[in-house]
Amino acid sequence: MPVEEFVAGWISGAAGLVLGHPFDTVKVRLQTQTTYRGIADCMVRIYRHESAYCLAPFDLIKVRLQNQTEPRAQPGSPRPRYKGPMHCAASIFQEEGPRGLFRGAWALTLRDTPTMGIYFITYEGLCHQYTPEGQNPSSATVLVAGGFAGIASWVAATPLDVIKSRMQMDGLRYKVYRGMLDCMVSSVRQEGLGVFFRGLTINSARAFPVNAVTFLSYEYLLRWWG
Repeated sequence: MPVEEFVAGWISGAAGLVLGHPFDTVKVRLQTQTTYRGIADCMVRIYRHESAYCLAPFDLIKVRLQNQTEPRAQPGSPRPRYKGPMHCAASIFQEEGPRGLFRGAWALTLRDTPTMGIYFITYEGLCHQYTPEGQNPSSATVLVAGGFAGIASWVAATPLDVIKSRMQMDGLRYKVYRGMLDCMVSSVRQEGLGVFFRGLTINSARAFPVNAVTFLSYEYLLRWWG
């Protein structure tokens, strides 16, 4: 059922994206800025001073827009650098050239390649472990397996996610890193090994409900069409 699986995956993925986007914004801020005292402080300050206004199709544009901290509707405040996703893309292309749009692409690729395997292996393994032979996994099993699959994948992905976010923000005002390896070394020298797990808590808090909903939607849509 290739068509049904594609549509089910698209709908469940969209549901997960809508649920997880606010958490993703907080995660990116914590990874790239040092002005927040923690997750709660970051959430409160974003809610008070900004609006969650962008769902960009590309990860670079998403990160740039999420790091835009100027209030949007307060008179006398600095104007935001980017007016929206299209303006952000055009500005990056104009100021940083075509390569600027691919900033952080290697880190993104290295982040996602192994974690997708971990993601599905964890889900299938947990479903198999807690489902009786010959039966479909229950809703509770799907929710728990999907949630823990998301957490497992983000535990593996967070170190390179930190580097990806920093590479994507590099060059916004001035260039700091000579490349991905230099970003890693500089980050460890300045902030210690713990820097690679910055944002892991918010990643995990986002990953469980997002992936639980994603897999539950996917399984139910397949059963409904099947």
